[in-house]
Amino acid sequence: MARSVKFSHLESELQRLSYPVSREEATEKLDDVTVLFAEGEENLGKLVSQTEQAEYESVEDIDAEINNVLPREAVGEPYQSEGEG
Repeated sequence: MARSVKFSHLESELQRLSYPVSREEATEKLDDVTVLFAEGEENLGKLVSQTEQAEYESVEDIDAEINNVLPREAVGEPYQSEGEG
């Protein structure tokens, strides 16, 4: 059954996995999860498949890797940093 999770609650979804977990297994297990951003959404399995690590030892490991492949819409206004204004 497909499910959705807000980006701010992503960690709780990642805690459902048993660690260590391979990228392939995580991709498969998270393929039915849609991550909702302030602007748009993305399939969590697809995001995991785009990461570089072959295996994750913890929730923190996979979360950090996912943050490296997030679409631009997930992180706010394009080309803006938090300090600008």
